[in-house]
Amino acid sequence: MSYGRKHQQAPSSPVAGFEHKALLWDWINPLLIIMLSLTGVLFIFSAQYNQSNGGDWAKQLFWITIGCVLYGVVASINYKRLLEYAHFIYLAGIGGLLLTTQYSPISVEMMGARRWVDVGLATIQPTEGAKIGTLIMAASVLARSRVGSLSDSLLTLFTLGIVFLIPMLLVFSQPDLGSTLVFPPIMFALLYISRLSGKFFIALFVAFLLAVSLVGIDIYGYGKHLENKRSAEQLQQTIEPYTSLLPIRDYQRNRILTFVAPHVIDPSGTGSSWNANQAKISAATGGLYGKGLLKGTQAQLGYLPKAVAHNDFIFSVLAEESGFIGSLLVILAFTALILNGIRIAGLARDHFGRQLCLGVSILFLIHFFINIGMTIGITPITGLPLPFLSYGGSFVLSCFILQGITQSVYRHRKDFS
Repeated sequence: MSYGRKHQQAPSSPVAGFEHKALLWDWINPLLIIMLSLTGVLFIFSAQYNQSNGGDWAKQLFWITIGCVLYGVVASINYKRLLEYAHFIYLAGIGGLLLTTQYSPISVEMMGARRWVDVGLATIQPTEGAKIGTLIMAASVLARSRVGSLSDSLLTLFTLGIVFLIPMLLVFSQPDLGSTLVFPPIMFALLYISRLSGKFFIALFVAFLLAVSLVGIDIYGYGKHLENKRSAEQLQQTIEPYTSLLPIRDYQRNRILTFVAPHVIDPSGTGSSWNANQAKISAATGGLYGKGLLKGTQAQLGYLPKAVAHNDFIFSVLAEESGFIGSLLVILAFTALILNGIRIAGLARDHFGRQLCLGVSILFLIHFFINIGMTIGITPITGLPLPFLSYGGSFVLSCFILQGITQSVYRHRKDFS
């Protein structure tokens, strides 16, 4: 039996036509998205309640509205069109990243980083578009290639490596370590479902352990350097700045040390570890039911800095004010959204659709795990926002577009003539 649209019977009535179109949609996906988005607006409002410039919740509503429109448009387009235009989408993403360099007249520097471009009406973050473009390009490369034994897959691996390496280097140079770390898990997940030889993943695991060891040695040396510097300052002496062969900046080392050895980087707890400490206090003091909306002390009294309470640490505000029950409901909603994406990947009729859905699910899983993990102290602070909850225009729109791609795979999974 053919599943092409040519062979589908036309609905016999307007009501039947509406029911037919409704069945084409996976309604779990948009319902979870709307629930999470409105929850985000509520707690952004709460996080900024005592601030004079606390209108970001209204801006978030605006971005969500635009996102819903984009979601519907992307979901309506057959995802196979993305396979045809993957190269152009990828190049557009890379072009956006190039606009953030110091040579671009529209790049914007904030807090020592160049991650944004000024397009007149708004300031956008091209990294989010690059994530989408890289995922689509990677899925198209694997959909067009035959992956099997390691020797037969070398050209595909080389091509895929280039596809990921270019945006990773550009994002890392902004610098944005958190977003850089999003790319490798996506690549490995896509390769895993392509049934690449297990030898590749064994070699990869060894390389990963080596990289972690080198970073560990670097961080240990940096910690000793700080201790020596502190002693030298007490003795009113000077020492040479810390040097290393690894391309890691001191502020990135500080974030890692804040996670693994806060007593070394910030003995008083009032410096680089302040945000992490206040976030954990927020999450720990919410109790079972929370303190109530607008009644959380950490954000309301400014202990959790206003610059991060409504974006990177929005889950801290939510955990304190809605407690364990509210936090659990949000975690369950995210889990359902990710598992639903994996379910749709299993329903896809082609390799390209499976790759897209799995890539989207992995990307959301990384953001979800790292963001909530840094709130409760089990992952380093990387600045990765929480999908649909954290404030941010570019990120919100990219989340809607990515989930729209997943919906498109579901809606057009039977469109094979």
